Amino acid sequence: MMKRSDVAWTLIGISAVLLSGYLLYHEVRNISLAELTDSLHAIGAGGWLLAALSTLGAYVALAWYDRIAMAHLGKQISWWFIALCSFTTYALAHNIGASVFSGALVRYRAYRSKGLTPQEIGILIVFCSLTFALGVLLAAGVALILKPQLLDRIVHSARWVSFALGSGLLMLIALYVFGAWRQLAPWRLGKWHIEYPRLPIVGRQLLAGPLELLCAAAIIYFALPAESNPGYLTILGVFLASFSLALLSHAPGGLGVLELTFLAALPELPTVDVLAALIVFRGFYLLLPFALAMLIVLVFEHDQWRERRAAMQRR
Repeated sequence: MMKRSDVAWTLIGISAVLLSGYLLYHEVRNISLAELTDSLHAIGAGGWLLAALSTLGAYVALAWYDRIAMAHLGKQISWWFIALCSFTTYALAHNIGASVFSGALVRYRAYRSKGLTPQEIGILIVFCSLTFALGVLLAAGVALILKPQLLDRIVHSARWVSFALGSGLLMLIALYVFGAWRQLAPWRLGKWHIEYPRLPIVGRQLLAGPLELLCAAAIIYFALPAESNPGYLTILGVFLASFSLALLSHAPGGLGVLELTFLAALPELPTVDVLAALIVFRGFYLLLPFALAMLIVLVFEHDQWRERRAAMQRR
């Protein structure tokens, strides 16, 4: 039975999708299917290839999240098993939405079969979320400092505000590194307690977290036309803002939220070209991995059923 909080977040997600869909309709109602098809064709073979490679890089980085968490726990599990588990977890969570299916169930089923305890799996899940958060903070902080006019694309503000905000985000990273260096008291989240990782583990977190975001933003960048393109750093900044808004909205796959944010933040680009790039992003980063993840889940559950059946027959 679903908790009240799950129902509430589900309703919030549905409301966000409906509102975003309504607003998006008014933005794109004059675009024809032929125009959209022409924009997709204009991407070119090189753009499609680079977008595909960026997708691969993003999911390799996500698998690295779990690998780093295993190193923090002191566990040795096959890289291929971790990669499959991570891929399936994120492919499902990105599409279905964290409020409905966070991916915790996939990790629990998979890693329990490898002997991890529920507490260790809980720590792993929190640790991976922390790695992602560190990636957002680091990437956003650097982007805001290097390109202070970025914030003005989302909300009107002075450049010093962008610089101050970026510096504040990097300060949070510095505090985390300091805590790991000095091995401060563990964080306590209810019944869980998370110890500061060793500095080499923190170094890997600060590489893996931004890498996934850099690769995901690159999918959109390579799918956009070169003409009037504001540059990769701008696309990265807009992506970070849109992805954060999508997570806060709990809209499955950020449906409508990503599109609205990009259209509002990139007025110099034709609307149809922005939509075409986001279609490429959804296809490569969301839909294709989702289809593959469903297949992986079916194969895993079938193998688990066969093992249970064989064990019963041996009794």
